[in-house]
Amino acid sequence: MNERPDLGPRKAAVLHAVVEEYVRSGEPVGSETVAERSSLGVSSATIRNELAALEELGYLSHPHTSAGRIPTDAGYRHYVDTLPAAGRLREVQRRAIATHFAEAILDLEEVLKGSVQLLGRLTQYAGLAVPPGATDEQLVRLELIDMGPTLMVLAVGQHGRVDKRVLDRPEGLMPRAVTQAEERMQVARGLTYGEAQARLLKLAAASSGASHDLMLMVADVLRAATVGSRSGHVVVGGVANLADETQTWRRETLRRLFETLEREQEMVRVLQDVADDDEVRVTIGAEHPSTGDWEASIVTAPFKAGDATVGTIGIVGPTRMDYLSAMASVRAVAERLSELASELDD
Repeated sequence: MNERPDLGPRKAAVLHAVVEEYVRSGEPVGSETVAERSSLGVSSATIRNELAALEELGYLSHPHTSAGRIPTDAGYRHYVDTLPAAGRLREVQRRAIATHFAEAILDLEEVLKGSVQLLGRLTQYAGLAVPPGATDEQLVRLELIDMGPTLMVLAVGQHGRVDKRVLDRPEGLMPRAVTQAEERMQVARGLTYGEAQARLLKLAAASSGASHDLMLMVADVLRAATVGSRSGHVVVGGVANLADETQTWRRETLRRLFETLEREQEMVRVLQDVADDDEVRVTIGAEHPSTGDWEASIVTAPFKAGDATVGTIGIVGPTRMDYLSAMASVRAVAERLSELASELDD
């Protein structure tokens, strides 16, 4: 976006009043409303002049059917950039987050599914998360479980990733062969998924009979975890909240967003583009081609195990968003996910 001149204190206060009133009401905001709802201590005529100046600077636009103004992407950006860094959570939000993580099981993928639903409830937008990928994640458990007519392969990564697959039991396979194969597989613990797959393929090449077949089966489970949709996917929750925004979003832009949410790999790329490795990031409208098409904003934050970023969590909603609440909610959930991921890493 083009650099814009700094605003003086009064213009900034008027802009913030317009943004907050428009987020609250969804209606274009006029000078009388700003005068009534703000504590600027100036006349409606003065505010009217400031609104005109802000429009000329590109921070506000003027719908032709109304005397009021609405924020542009640049207006929202100025507002977001001057919000307090810590943000604030309402007490009901704080309790909901605490309850969710108090009940969380130590399976990060399952926790993420609940976390995006939680963000959807807290913000009334759609929650999004990119779980840890398997490519560079080390295996902490690799099991071959005898379930009678079937076998189950269970792989657990260091950051809480869980991959399971139930396989048909090879005809004539003896229980002792399953036990022996699982014992040999333990050389893969501590290796990444890719390294473990290569190690098991070498073991298979040096084996025969049932052991050869079982090593190949487990190696294929690890391969499947690092390719296709399982290698990078998006967990989505609360999408129905977006349908409630049809009054503020045109039907066409909402349709484009829904289509992208269904195309998982495209959504992964969008989130990778807008994510930040260190802090909460807000992407507004045309700041990214996809959010520009949707007339949407995305608020994201990384979650980490120690100093290593292992995934991304956030929300997507209309540019007419309660940014302060959204940023505080995303930040708080990301911090709790980081605590959980670090615990799993230990």
